[in-house]
Amino acid sequence: MSHFSQIKTQIRNLVPLQAALNDLGIDWKPGSQQVRGYRGQTREAELTIEQSNGYDIGFSWNGTEYELVADLQYWQQPLTVDGFLSRVTQRYAYHVVVGESSQKGFQVTEQQQNKDGSIRLVLQRWGA
Repeated sequence: MSHFSQIKTQIRNLVPLQAALNDLGIDWKPGSQQVRGYRGQTREAELTIEQSNGYDIGFSWNGTEYELVADLQYWQQPLTVDGFLSRVTQRYAYHVVVGESSQKGFQVTEQQQNKDGSIRLVLQRWGA
């Protein structure tokens, strides 16, 4: 019986995901690797976060989005699974917005981290 959980996300692009994990100081390994779980079980993931207990966390492409893949019984992160995904998703969204805006000629002119954890961005584009 598999102990792996696959948690849906709204993450669809690997580059902003990697940037989000970097922002949060989370060490990760790129490329297709096996996420280790209970009794040597594994799951394939495109990005892996090794934990000191020998059980990994991964992000695996399901054809639509990246799912968080882990044996949650051995979750060893400072935040809960929901807290972890919330922080990663927020930083992911930040990088998607900044990246897409930059491609359309916008630049971040102001950035503010609010007390509630939200981020306020002011973007500007100069016309010719």
